[in-house]
Amino acid sequence: MAQRTKESQFFYLVFVGLSAWLIPGGGYFVIKERTHAIIIFLTIVLTFCAGLYIGSIGGIDPVGAKPWYFAQVMNSPVVIALGALTKSGDYAVYARPAEIGQIYTSIAGLLNLLCIVNAVYWAHLKRVGQTTGE
Repeated sequence: MAQRTKESQFFYLVFVGLSAWLIPGGGYFVIKERTHAIIIFLTIVLTFCAGLYIGSIGGIDPVGAKPWYFAQVMNSPVVIALGALTKSGDYAVYARPAEIGQIYTSIAGLLNLLCIVNAVYWAHLKRVGQTTGE
């Protein structure tokens, strides 16, 4: 087996992390954990879509709700594009549905953050020859 350098290990872990952020579950897909990738993708995307359905696209508010927005951005870069659309204020929503939508979409983002960290950790363990405990 070829000797892996620290640089190649670092870039591999960054690639896994970026894949996991670009597409929820993508990091697991890269490390060949297909079942985990599918489960994570479905869970995060359905939770995010439920939040958009409940609170509408106006729940993604990069101006008036920055803490929520930072959590939502952990879903994928798509949230940044949606935030650019809602920045104009044309999609303003108020009251409880907006709050619940923000909670759902933020929870999905934070769940994806946990999955990103876990996928990078599993990738590290696999590269150094340890198992993932399955």
